Amino acid sequence: MDVRTDIVEREVDKLYRDQFGKMLSSLLRFSEDIDLEAAEDIVQDTFSAALVSWRKDGLPGNPAGWLFKVSRNRALNKIKESKRFSRKGGELSAVGGESGVSSEDGTSDPDAYKSRAFPIEDEQLILLFACAHPDLAPKIQVAISLKYVVNLKVESIAKILGLTIDGVDKMLLRARQKIRDERILFHAPSAAALEPRLDSVHKVLYLIFNEGYKTSWGKELIREELCEEALIMTRALAQSMVSSEETRALYALMLFNAARIKARFGRNGELLDLEEQDRTLWDRDLIRLAMVNLESVHGAGINSYYCEAAIAGLHCAAGSWKSTNWKSIIQIYERLLQLQANPFVELSYAIALYYGGSGGKAIEILHELEKQAFLGQYYLLHASLGRIYAAEGNKDLAKKYLESTLRLTNAPDEIAFVRRLIRKVE
Repeated sequence: MDVRTDIVEREVDKLYRDQFGKMLSSLLRFSEDIDLEAAEDIVQDTFSAALVSWRKDGLPGNPAGWLFKVSRNRALNKIKESKRFSRKGGELSAVGGESGVSSEDGTSDPDAYKSRAFPIEDEQLILLFACAHPDLAPKIQVAISLKYVVNLKVESIAKILGLTIDGVDKMLLRARQKIRDERILFHAPSAAALEPRLDSVHKVLYLIFNEGYKTSWGKELIREELCEEALIMTRALAQSMVSSEETRALYALMLFNAARIKARFGRNGELLDLEEQDRTLWDRDLIRLAMVNLESVHGAGINSYYCEAAIAGLHCAAGSWKSTNWKSIIQIYERLLQLQANPFVELSYAIALYYGGSGGKAIEILHELEKQAFLGQYYLLHASLGRIYAAEGNKDLAKKYLESTLRLTNAPDEIAFVRRLIRKVE
């Protein structure tokens, strides 16, 4: 492989990850005559064309602009071909006449559509609201959002949803068929339709950020571009008229976690846990902004996102690991368990209990969780037990659980981290 080909392929791969959702959203907003399947095909074809053209002629001055221009031209050609075919058959486009642009509130005039006062400007966020269509089941809304808004691989979606890869493939296939057969339009919903979709949008934004913060599939542990996309969309939502206190709590949570990203790896690229991180590397500007958003939440906004943000805020406020306010963190976890009881929250609660001085209760909870089918094979549970038993001086049990952790993760950075812990025990 020559140098130019290597540079082109790396650039196309990066653009595919960064721009896929934006291009898809742009095409769907461009015309009603471009449905979800057609838009996906056009985007895929555009990237294939980019590989061929750029290998031959080199990278253009503005690669992303080139992609958007070519995809838009291909969309125009497809619309023209469709119109010619429709006229030959003696009929016009089934919806929207010849204008080809409409929204869910029935506006078919493209100029009227573009001039409508719309409370959101971010293209990807608009597509995310469109994916939260009420005619689609909640799990399908999440799956198509992760697939089409941020272009996650099916393997990642399967991990996030707790499904098999085959199960996700079949779900996406059925979703595309339903969208096509029932003419579910993936254009900007009317302003009145946004608020009922807010909970679903919050959930997907939360999942996108978490996937970036701790990738569920592949060799990378962190995908900062996903965290950035989630932050940009959540900020746009928080600054819009559709925003709620829940939105600001979610934004605060993301900001607290994003503030610590640069400190998650040491000088030699090794993974560091919260106790080991250099807190001088934490982004204090992001932490201050997170605090402002968190403090603006009252009453109805005290939900699971608020609780998680408050816990993250207490970690960010601590000058050191030893000075962490575990008592307050434990109290917030107890509130979170009332709002959203699930084994993952219970796992975090048990860890907080241990460091807050209730070691016996913490170990008891962790062993109860170990009896559950999924948690019994969850690497973080085994890692937590390994570290706690190491701290308790029980080297045999510490080594047992840390070695089982190695079998339950395939992330190279995590494997290296656990091996480092095992060496300390030995």
